[in-house]
Amino acid sequence: MHFVDPSREVLAETLLAAGPDSPTLCQGWLTRDLAAHLYLRERKAAVGIGLLIPSLGKASDKATAKLAAKLKTTDDYAELVKTFRAGPPALSPLKIKALDETSNLIEYFVHTEDIRRAGDRWAPRALDEAYSDALWDELIKRAAFLYRGVDLGIVLVRPSGPRHVAKRAPVSVAIVGEPGELLMHAHGRTSQALVTFEGQPDAVALLQTADIGL
Repeated sequence: MHFVDPSREVLAETLLAAGPDSPTLCQGWLTRDLAAHLYLRERKAAVGIGLLIPSLGKASDKATAKLAAKLKTTDDYAELVKTFRAGPPALSPLKIKALDETSNLIEYFVHTEDIRRAGDRWAPRALDEAYSDALWDELIKRAAFLYRGVDLGIVLVRPSGPRHVAKRAPVSVAIVGEPGELLMHAHGRTSQALVTFEGQPDAVALLQTADIGL
């Protein structure tokens, strides 16, 4: 199944419900900044590349801030979200379903939760099992990269049993949680991820202070 299209719908609805001035878990960004980011990453090639190449990151951030500043009214914001909701442009490589899945499945889940979990009161969503499986499959493809800054072995564990060794080292910590929660942890949203840890106390403490994510 292809989950990106419904995930895009959920993210767009979450953006609209929050309005342009709500907080997010993305440091320094309100929802207007996040909406601008989502719009630009699939419509402006230079911005998309800047998200992947650190040396071009400042230009990408500048373009995002410039567009966000133009969203002066709720209508401006809603119109931008509407365009994002409609999908990538006709000639975009993201029209290829496999590339769309790889590029956006995790992106849309994490950013939806960036909005939902920025407040004091939130609860995890009940996810369809097939959707959870798809999130898990994408997570294990990139887990080693996301935990590259951790000086420990990392094992990701689903409560239902599956596990994945993301990184090997003499001392390891197992991170236990549903795929969506593991995703949030792996992307640096550690204090908002509903996970538990199994390992030596000093190793767990090291993990909790480590640099995790992109």
